[in-house]
Amino acid sequence: MTVEFVGMIATRDQSETRPPAGPVVDPAYVRRFARAHEDAGFDRMLIAYGSSSPDATQVAAYAAAHTERIGLLIAHRPGFVAPTLASRTFATLDQFSGGRVAVHTITGGSDAEQRRDGDYLTKDDRYARTEEYLTILRRAWSSAEPFSHEGRFYRFENFAAEVQPAHRIPLYFGGSSAAAYRVGGRTADTFALWGEPLAETAEQIASVQAAAAAAGRGPLGISVSFRPILAATDELAWERASRILAGIKANGPFAGVLGGRSPENVGSQRLLAAAAKQDRHDRALWTATAAASGAQGNSTALVGDPETVARALLDYVDLGVTTILIRGYDPVDDAVDYGRHLIPLVRQELRHRELTGAAR
Repeated sequence: MTVEFVGMIATRDQSETRPPAGPVVDPAYVRRFARAHEDAGFDRMLIAYGSSSPDATQVAAYAAAHTERIGLLIAHRPGFVAPTLASRTFATLDQFSGGRVAVHTITGGSDAEQRRDGDYLTKDDRYARTEEYLTILRRAWSSAEPFSHEGRFYRFENFAAEVQPAHRIPLYFGGSSAAAYRVGGRTADTFALWGEPLAETAEQIASVQAAAAAAGRGPLGISVSFRPILAATDELAWERASRILAGIKANGPFAGVLGGRSPENVGSQRLLAAAAKQDRHDRALWTATAAASGAQGNSTALVGDPETVARALLDYVDLGVTTILIRGYDPVDDAVDYGRHLIPLVRQELRHRELTGAAR
């Protein structure tokens, strides 16, 4: 089998261990960061969404213009532009980039964050809107004839787009609530989870696939995300992890977009619950970084030498994971190291399994 590797780029140098440096939009940094991911062998790079951050679609377009093959995973929050406009925006970029666009749908996990962009819907209504939105997107990307729509959140007549995507644009979907499972199960191609212990991850995968089956669909792709902390030996990796944790704590106070120390979204709550049980789980999972940062986004680490972390990632592949999102606390340098030391080990083992028929 093949496993897709996804990285993440930003428009300036920053992480939980150090404050932002340079202008909010640093074109040279974006070029360097995007090329580092392409050279490292990543399949896609995620461009995040936030109510105060630069527009993800324009960042993706700039990154596409300065790379050759790497895919663009554009985080997108339904509800702030009409789905008809979004369909043309993504289709146009897909044409310009040669079929490299994928869309990562974020319904929204914080009422306060949503309201900064003028959205006052409840969580349940946001998920209902997302389902309607993605249904329209899919039809807009595949309809050869004009069509009309009258739903709960959107209404239009005789929509027709001259531009169609260069390929079938994959839809990724994030969330950990029952509503997320239900809507993602009906609409997504790949369902994205944050990096929890193996047992909890298996439970989430079962819930996602059950929701897909209930919608009459086959199994979805499953993504998990981690912050690998690598060094030459396990011992050195844990020493580095301790320095990173100290940097996270020193760089506070954190605010984040998901509610600070009391996040509303289920995904962050689950990470904090895992951290409350213990710091270390399974082969290499470390949750102290999630606790220190308030689980703002994907924040659990895998700690060890490349062989240890590769084996840990393969443990998740054995659960049914098809996509792995990894990003570091030293963003560019870590992306380079993942390409040199980590990604090849995982792919080598998967090729070996394919050739020998071996599996765990």
